Amino acid sequence: MNLSSSRRRFLTGAAVGAATGLVGTASRSTAATSDTNGPDEIEDLPDEVGLETVIDGLGFPLAVAFAPDSDRRYIAERNGRIWVDESDGLRDEPLLDLRETVVTGGERGLIGMTLHPDFAENRRLFVHYSTQRQPGTPRKFDHTGVLARFEATDDGTRVRSDSERVVLEIPQPANFHNGGDLAFGPDGYLYAGIGAGGGGGGGGQDVTTDLLGSVIRIDVDGGSAAGEYTIPDDNPLVDRKGLDEYYAWGFRNPWRLSFDDGDCFVADVGENDYEEVNRIEKGGNYGWNVKEGTHCYRGKDCPDKASGPGLGGDRFRDPIIEYPHPPAEKNVSGVSVIGGYVSRSDTLPALEGAYVFGDFAANGRLFAATRPDDDDELWPTTAIEIAGETTLEQLYSFGRDDDGAVYALGMTADTGGLFRIVPET
Repeated sequence: MNLSSSRRRFLTGAAVGAATGLVGTASRSTAATSDTNGPDEIEDLPDEVGLETVIDGLGFPLAVAFAPDSDRRYIAERNGRIWVDESDGLRDEPLLDLRETVVTGGERGLIGMTLHPDFAENRRLFVHYSTQRQPGTPRKFDHTGVLARFEATDDGTRVRSDSERVVLEIPQPANFHNGGDLAFGPDGYLYAGIGAGGGGGGGGQDVTTDLLGSVIRIDVDGGSAAGEYTIPDDNPLVDRKGLDEYYAWGFRNPWRLSFDDGDCFVADVGENDYEEVNRIEKGGNYGWNVKEGTHCYRGKDCPDKASGPGLGGDRFRDPIIEYPHPPAEKNVSGVSVIGGYVSRSDTLPALEGAYVFGDFAANGRLFAATRPDDDDELWPTTAIEIAGETTLEQLYSFGRDDDGAVYALGMTADTGGLFRIVPET
């Protein structure tokens, strides 16, 4: 179905009173540190990997996309610039410069980027960025998140002037927990992770008021004069109570999402005790703000089913991976999960089929998880040390090229950059 322009902007439907309640205060979880994130060692995975520097000299790289028709990479920085890297190095001029539009501070900025599956033909790319409060955004909200489409030139090195088309505007109550990642699924639809909007309480358990705390799915090839997207007919809340854009919900701060062989992996940043990764399914409720990982968030006991507006008693889904915050006597612990990709590279066969991810406080290591025999169990997860001269102090994001090689984006002691994960030598 087509959407009206007022629905596309997604502003007038958010009542200030209801939205204000989405911003909670931090509340310490009562869950104790557990030993449920799988064994600390996984057979057949490497103890160490190396990092090969592809690009350095970046400030805060948050996303990478690989052009399907050339030896070219696009790297997005949080300040609003997208750079073009080719076989002879980084081009002097960015593909896109949104610094006059993007607001930063906290977790705001240019927070997502992806290429259309038919980028070689239509030159369309999609970005998700934070900007000043737009008309209709509740007065007490911090800013507006914008999902926009741009069109690049035929040679793929610059964005055409005046090509921006706003697809969706999402009011954000705070300057953190905004999510932001974008990816096209194998079904050709665009998926976006939307944070719960800040505060310990956050959104996630109300699918009728706004899109906070969700993964949405929209058809950006089905737009018309009435709007820049349409709703896939099989989205789970079509003809149900709730907003049709929803694909899954119950997330706190979905930070990076990826696809592999039909699976969609979404890392969700925890509050005080646990970090988690989910393999999401259509219509799944992943528990926030009732649960943090597999544990109760606020109390000793918590329900197995949802009770929020429009949720109809849906059962909560558990993550496939979880790990505790320090102090924890485990080799997998951290403070903020960074979602990754399944490795499919012939040059690193030891990681074939493993989900490679990490934590913001990288401390010179990455994590890898493997699928268990019992699909209902948590995935065994282990830490992999980064060997060699190049290591990471902070980790921001991951990418994967068409050959299945996984890349890390983050900061070394000296610079920010894009690094290919390679065998340790």
